[in-house]
Amino acid sequence: MMNQWLPPLIETVERIESSSEALSAQRQSLLDDATDLIVTALREVNGSDQSIGLNFICTHNSRRSHLAQLWAAVAVQRYQIASLRCFSGGTESTACNERIVRSLRRAGFSVVTMEPGAVNPHYWVQYDETLPPLTLYSKRFDANDNPTSHFIAMMCCDHADQACPIIHGSMGRVALDYRDPKHSDGLPSESQTYDQRRDEIGAEMFYLMRAISQRLET
Repeated sequence: MMNQWLPPLIETVERIESSSEALSAQRQSLLDDATDLIVTALREVNGSDQSIGLNFICTHNSRRSHLAQLWAAVAVQRYQIASLRCFSGGTESTACNERIVRSLRRAGFSVVTMEPGAVNPHYWVQYDETLPPLTLYSKRFDANDNPTSHFIAMMCCDHADQACPIIHGSMGRVALDYRDPKHSDGLPSESQTYDQRRDEIGAEMFYLMRAISQRLET
């Protein structure tokens, strides 16, 4: 099935996919280890109706974990990994930060606010013309919308990694440890910093999903 990206997003996806082929050796090694873990989990459920979840976890589920969940979903669609689902959560619930929403719109995603003015609004984010939108909002990693088994904990920050020594029900964990773009809030560099983190995470999710797809074909 061909991807039908939203037209404003096509250039971004092509650029992200190209960047995914130029990651540092250190990050490639980390993502290769993650590939091993995820492929093993996928092969365990091969032939069944069970899917494997990737739960991207950060302290507040407001910035990095949303970027990782969304880009992972885009990359899963790009490489057609049928049994992989993407989620996100935090050690506490806050809100999906508005700066993330603006950065996603700059990239070409369609983002619709479902409850304008709410403390923790739900956002519908669309990237493919043939698929329903992905819903982003802040929640705990063990919220009802997230899996309780058959998932891998993808830790997006070291604070959440340290605060959650045990993630009940997970099949393993990966420490991605992305730097928080929050340090640029209110500065002239704010938009650039958020867009850089968006693209960095996107490139790594494309690398990861491509590697998983290639391994599953062997």
